[in-house]
Amino acid sequence: MLQVLLAEDHNIVRNGIRMLLETDESIHIVAEAENGRQVLDYFAKGLKTDIVLADINMPGLDGISLLREMKTGNPETKIVMLSMHDNEKYVAQAFLEGASGYLLKNVNADELIFALKHVNGGGKYLCTELTMTLLDKLLKNSQYVPLNSGPDIEFSQREIEVLSLIAEGLTNNEMSEKLFISKRTIEGHRQSLIDKTGARNTASLIRFAVTNGIIQ
Repeated sequence: MLQVLLAEDHNIVRNGIRMLLETDESIHIVAEAENGRQVLDYFAKGLKTDIVLADINMPGLDGISLLREMKTGNPETKIVMLSMHDNEKYVAQAFLEGASGYLLKNVNADELIFALKHVNGGGKYLCTELTMTLLDKLLKNSQYVPLNSGPDIEFSQREIEVLSLIAEGLTNNEMSEKLFISKRTIEGHRQSLIDKTGARNTASLIRFAVTNGIIQ
């Protein structure tokens, strides 16, 4: 069971996120908080959780300050940031301060759940929308030069299809409907691609595929 502490100061938003997470029986919300200080109080009682899913803007103690405090007192706990900010400076700061993931608040349930499970497995995650924005900037960079030869990695035809759809920004549900296979199978192919390429997140997976000519 993946245990999550949800920190968000707006009740309506927090309730909505909780409802999304509760659609997956393998995820359990152990506690809720309205600010970073309440998160620290939770850990001060000796309680634990696998992941803290926290808003980056909270009163009292915001998400970035919480990251710094957690790095010192509870470094084993993974933290995923929720934000309205799509500015790459916020993203960079969050990861530099120790975040394991960064998601925009408009993320859908499929990606939210996949991100938490991926982070819980030891990876880092950047939401698809931000990934595609950063990828566009990368491809427009005049210094970018693609490699001439591909990697010595064997991909199945289905994995390449899934990889192409990930690059198009499709969700797991949308890929499932398009390829006529289950969402669980899509998740399996996605994890296999990450394992084979050594990618740390969706952004580096897409970059690997484009750089090595696996997808156009």
